[in-house]
Amino acid sequence: MRIRKITNTLVELTELGFGAAVIGNLYRVTPAHDARAAVETAWDAGIRYFDTAPHYGLGLSERRLGAVLRDRPRDAYVISSKVGRLLVPHDQPRGVDSEGFAVRDDLRREWDFSRDGVLRSIEATLERTGLDRLDVVYLHDPDDHWKQAAEEAMPALADLRDQGVIGAVGAGMNQSAMLARFLRETAADVVMLAGRYSLLDQSSLDDVLPAAEEHGKSVVAVGVFNSGLLSHDRPAEGMKYDYRAAPVDLVARARAIADVCEEHGTTLPAAAIAFPFTHPRIINVTLGMRDGDQVTRNAALHSRPVPGGLWADLRARGLIRADVPETDPHGEGERCH
Repeated sequence: MRIRKITNTLVELTELGFGAAVIGNLYRVTPAHDARAAVETAWDAGIRYFDTAPHYGLGLSERRLGAVLRDRPRDAYVISSKVGRLLVPHDQPRGVDSEGFAVRDDLRREWDFSRDGVLRSIEATLERTGLDRLDVVYLHDPDDHWKQAAEEAMPALADLRDQGVIGAVGAGMNQSAMLARFLRETAADVVMLAGRYSLLDQSSLDDVLPAAEEHGKSVVAVGVFNSGLLSHDRPAEGMKYDYRAAPVDLVARARAIADVCEEHGTTLPAAAIAFPFTHPRIINVTLGMRDGDQVTRNAALHSRPVPGGLWADLRARGLIRADVPETDPHGEGERCH
């Protein structure tokens, strides 16, 4: 699988990444054997970038991911996790986590973007994963914590990067405007952009992507299926868009895009995975995958060439923005071989 480098670092990511939120029991239980099979199948498919976080299943995702990866050669893969939510004992557990994960709530999340919080979070992640280091660390959803995240957490991460403890630092969130600030105003090398550069939402062309261009920094795209609406060949009513029921007009637009994809001999989900690479600053698409079958499907979709004329046709029909770059997603770009 092709790889691309996070600009100005030594960290290289495979173009397709494994998002480990779902193996932390996001929305429903993922059996342990399915979680292991997902990671092992991703490895067999050539995926070497794995992303997790303490938030995902109150540490379950980190434990499950580490249990598989710790048996692999450490220099053969890249793992990222996140800081900003410390896991602390829950003094009034109710039995089930209240933030979308099907796990017991013996622990709870505590926001902390202080330097001490960053160091404690990384130490706890290493203990849960059983690994000796993290390659990339992101600030996780600092939407309401800009000052502490920018003035304490990011400098703490940058110090660890400069000491060679971690390879790259950044921030990840569902909005793009603040990510642009991290690129312009802090030592971030890379940002994880959730859902804001997809076939249905190109709003990051107004902020984070120009900032990445201006400062020569990198972007990892996640949420490219927009919570599921773009994950099937034929979108249906009742599917999710950004964690909610998809509006009727967006379902209709997704169906129109699917029609154009079919005309070009491809599918909507294949195009959804390929689309972010139209922008030269996007170096990776990371997908949440619950079991081996999902990994096999997504790896196959990623490997299929998407006709370059598709993007021009979608622009001409007004189905994507006119300022979407002309870049061929299968051109050389910043790939390393």
